[in-house]
Amino acid sequence: MNRTILDLWVGFFVAIGIVALLFLALKVGNLSSSNFAETYVLQAKFDNIGGLKVRGPVKSAGVVVGRVANIHFDPATYEAVVTMNLDTRYRFPKDTFASILTSGLLGEQYIGLDVGGDEKMLKAGDSIAKTQSAVVLEKLISQFLFNKASETPANK
Repeated sequence: MNRTILDLWVGFFVAIGIVALLFLALKVGNLSSSNFAETYVLQAKFDNIGGLKVRGPVKSAGVVVGRVANIHFDPATYEAVVTMNLDTRYRFPKDTFASILTSGLLGEQYIGLDVGGDEKMLKAGDSIAKTQSAVVLEKLISQFLFNKASETPANK
């Protein structure tokens, strides 16, 4: 085989490898799912957000309807305030319930929206009143162990 053709093939495979690494980096960074559709902003307050991250999905009925835009701590109420950008195609009633859920046992955390039955819809800038914080696995395990330890009779 000619040396220039061999160099061309090596360059071709190196370029494919770089594109594959770029694709994986965007996938891991959750940036490949950028949505340039019109959005509106909603907020929700949680006692504990667990491992929820900015750019995490907001889902309703298993469908991604938005993304987490910002997370900050409110020093007045001692709660985490989560700002969400939702696609304008999806409108939710005022009594919508937001909860932080986990994909699988140890998967990524996301916000799940359970739709209510109110006639009035949430508008841009509104806050979701009904929320449920994340279930922290370590806290559940420690409560279980503490309860088991208190059940055992004392040694005589």
